[in-house]
Amino acid sequence: MVADASHEKYIDTILSTISDAAKVRGTGIAKRTHEYVLKKMLEAKAVIALAGDRFAGFSYIETWQDKKYVTTSGLIVHPDFRGLGLAKRIKDMTFTLARVRWPNAKIFSLTSGAAVMAMNTKLGYKPVTFADLTDDESFWKGCEGCINVDVLHRTNRKYCICTGMLYDPHESLPAKISDEDMKRIIEIDKLEQN
Repeated sequence: MVADASHEKYIDTILSTISDAAKVRGTGIAKRTHEYVLKKMLEAKAVIALAGDRFAGFSYIETWQDKKYVTTSGLIVHPDFRGLGLAKRIKDMTFTLARVRWPNAKIFSLTSGAAVMAMNTKLGYKPVTFADLTDDESFWKGCEGCINVDVLHRTNRKYCICTGMLYDPHESLPAKISDEDMKRIIEIDKLEQN
């Protein structure tokens, strides 16, 4: 479901699950704060999966360069719920949410994970060089928390350990956003325009 303020109680668990997974993989991940994740929830730019009242999975959306570029980021599934196809369902929802809200935006992903690359490929993403991604400095600052950032710096941000993937915005949507969530999103977008 699209996360909202009622999901704030899960943020610390989300952040620790992301951090623990990065340690296990031996990779870095952009450091996010409680306030940052809450903002994503309030802006209807986050998807959360729950099993009853237990946290199961999460992902969020970021926009760059006046919403010309969109990333679906921070995809994580709690270890208790891995291997059940939940990551794909969350990825489908964030992808659809991004496509519905910013239909002309380029959607991109940086990942070193084979599972995410496979999901992205099925959604229509193509591998690209980093030059095809946003040049927004605030996006690239997110890479500073990665243990491989030295590679990014040495190559003048041309490539790194992660694979850049980009989606052409002329594809069909793999999941449905509920009417209630769409109504809330439209209201949020109206407020942002004022």
